[in-house]
Amino acid sequence: MLHMSLRSAWYRRRRLAGIAVAVALGVAFLAGTLVLGDTLQANFDNLFRQVSAGTSVVVRNSTGISTDRSIDKARGLVDEQLVATVSHVDGVAAAEGQIVGYGSLDGRNGKAIGGNGPPRQAGNWINDRSLNPYHLVEGRAPQAPDEVVINKSAADTGDLHVGDTTTLQTPQPVRVHITGIATFGGAGGVGTSTFAAFTLAGAQQNVTRQPGKVDSIVVRAEPGVSDTTLRDRIRAVLPHGVQAITGSQYTQERIDSVSSTFLDLLRTFLVAFAVIALLVAMISINNTFGITVAQRTRELALLRSIGASRRQIRSSVVTEAILVGTLGGVVGVVGGLGVAGLLKGMFDAFGFALPAGGLTVHTSAVVAAFGVGLLATLIAVQLPARRASGVTPMEALRSAGEQRQIGRGRRLTALALVASGLALGFVAATTATVALAAAAGLLLVVGALVAAPIAFRPVARAASALARPFGRLSLSMAGQNARRNPRRSASTAGALLVGVALVSLFTLLTASLRATLDNEVRSGLTADLVVSNPSFGGGRLSPDLADDALRIPGVRTAVALGGGPLELNGTRSIVSAVDTSRLTSVMSLTTVSGSMSSLGRDGIAVSKGEAQTRGWHPGSRVDLTFPGGASVPTTVRAVYDNAQLLQDTVVPQQLYDSHAVQPTADAVFVRTNTGTTTAVQRALEPIAQRNGATVQTAPQFADSAASGLETLLGIVYVMLGLAVLIALLGIANTLSLAVYERRRELGLLRAVGQTRRQARSVLRDESVIISLFGTVVGIALGMFAGWVLFTALSDGGVFSAPWAQLTVIAVIGGVAGVVASIGPARRAARVPVLEAIGTE
Repeated sequence: MLHMSLRSAWYRRRRLAGIAVAVALGVAFLAGTLVLGDTLQANFDNLFRQVSAGTSVVVRNSTGISTDRSIDKARGLVDEQLVATVSHVDGVAAAEGQIVGYGSLDGRNGKAIGGNGPPRQAGNWINDRSLNPYHLVEGRAPQAPDEVVINKSAADTGDLHVGDTTTLQTPQPVRVHITGIATFGGAGGVGTSTFAAFTLAGAQQNVTRQPGKVDSIVVRAEPGVSDTTLRDRIRAVLPHGVQAITGSQYTQERIDSVSSTFLDLLRTFLVAFAVIALLVAMISINNTFGITVAQRTRELALLRSIGASRRQIRSSVVTEAILVGTLGGVVGVVGGLGVAGLLKGMFDAFGFALPAGGLTVHTSAVVAAFGVGLLATLIAVQLPARRASGVTPMEALRSAGEQRQIGRGRRLTALALVASGLALGFVAATTATVALAAAAGLLLVVGALVAAPIAFRPVARAASALARPFGRLSLSMAGQNARRNPRRSASTAGALLVGVALVSLFTLLTASLRATLDNEVRSGLTADLVVSNPSFGGGRLSPDLADDALRIPGVRTAVALGGGPLELNGTRSIVSAVDTSRLTSVMSLTTVSGSMSSLGRDGIAVSKGEAQTRGWHPGSRVDLTFPGGASVPTTVRAVYDNAQLLQDTVVPQQLYDSHAVQPTADAVFVRTNTGTTTAVQRALEPIAQRNGATVQTAPQFADSAASGLETLLGIVYVMLGLAVLIALLGIANTLSLAVYERRRELGLLRAVGQTRRQARSVLRDESVIISLFGTVVGIALGMFAGWVLFTALSDGGVFSAPWAQLTVIAVIGGVAGVVASIGPARRAARVPVLEAIGTE
């Protein structure tokens, strides 16, 4: 039986090739995802190990609070005098103070170097070569407070050279002279990030603005002294609130941090789309094997009549699936190496540059991708194999490929699934339950796939009826062909239905999030102008910009909005830092109780939701713990609502900045006197440009705030593109099998006068009917699921249906049907007439 299965697979190799391609694409995507994740992990591991390769011990503030902007926890500074104390510890060969903070470097064109992904850092140059991962390749180390060494990749990107003068935003603009260019481990820098190194005094003056303080102290041990021994000796001389850890501990902390935050999130994101691609491939595999089994009914029945058991028939079909899955898996694993590079290039193209480096291929990733591909193939073929094993010897007398009618059980099942999905969706939207929304979406997808054959027959009949008045004979015949076997046609459209539903879902979510964000900014902002960096660029501003704006004639008030991580009664939280005495003049919010202007230096304000969750009210005592370890008792003095641009906790800017290592702002909101907005904007633009920022009106700021969502949607479209491509391959494969099945029919039509062009038109129109059916149903499904999910996720958000984009998706679906039909249509037109007529 095995020999027969192998010969059967070889005889049908062209028909099974489409299945192998679908498996290969799905496996390639999964393998590429796993390889990219392993590569990034290896690159980050190597990167962090290089950073601290010569460091034996790191001395730092013991209080750290996780931040959304860095892999390192936010920590306070330590006294620079500790450098001398540590230097005198027995076994210390060298000890230097280190400062690392925010610093955005401007290129020769005056614009910030870097995109959305890489960090922008400024700090101090470490003189001990073993402790410094950067090494000079041009020029010299900085000597004056306004001199810097920059990394080579930043110099190349920004067209900067030794001797040039540029601006470094720290975030205050500082004019710096470039005295040297350095490499990092032989590369141009840490990935695509930028780094500018002052002298220690220069970094204290320009970055932290706190003389006599450093972020940490890096220590190199004398030969023969272990890191742990030196760590223990240093701990003995440190004051309370300062800790010492080994360099290897520090490295592992950073590796674990980047893995648990960025890499795990990226892997989950990529694997989710790889799973989608494999699910779409499974639908195509199931459909193709179902067709081949139906076409082999007589052959299978004859095998049964000469003694083949049901188990042998089933094993034969499964064996073919294993062969196809193995071939597709092998090709997919090899192709996954290229996909990994393409995925990295995609993120680079969208501005999210990832660390470069050679591919890291682990055996586990190869085995997992291959195994999942083979398993998906085996699962997809189980139903066709079961049907094949159910063929009786008597069916050898019937015409091959006879189709069963759609039974009442299927109709009732489809009705139950769709009705349950709709009902559950409305419940999820009403109760704002995301889990119910996900369950409703799953029920609707399954229900749509089950109901598709039932709905397809009237759709195909309508296409035939509409074609006749316009003389479109090819369309009429295409409709009749499509409805001849609604199960097959609907199954073919099913893969595309799922892909389009997901595209529509993300399109709706993005449009609704954009509309919600736009509404929040427009309704929550009463300022006339906003000074900010690109919303997706990671840049920061100096809080002093508000004072600069206040000096411009026509400015009524200006408020800087910043913030960061704190602990509130021991619980981490992200807070907003703002001048609360002027806040209500630039933002619209509702004061539930208390007064925003009465916070003073020791008061805070919390949102209504935060107050309800924590049981706070005006008069509640809250201890704020800052990254440096300072604990400040405060009192809740206001509870607010409808403040869309604020976090759930507001801390007075003066209090926050007094404990911040490097005070920064995200935006500055400016309110102007009547009729002076245009003049103020012109006067404010040079100041903003010096700070690497832009000046926008409130509507412009609302538009730019949502621009990042379009970038994310572009990435999603690219990721879902593979699933849609697999679906289109399934359509092409089904039509190719249909051409083989209809050889006699095609030959007879050609014999009575049908031209090759007409033959191609029939196949093309049939493909368009199938594609449009899957596209339209997918859009409808995606719209409902999108509405349910958005309503469950958002609290009073604005749901928006982007009809123009959805129309484009529908048009693309029709065009894709034409493209998918090109190959099968050509084969149909080239069928030899006499040979086809003689086909049994």
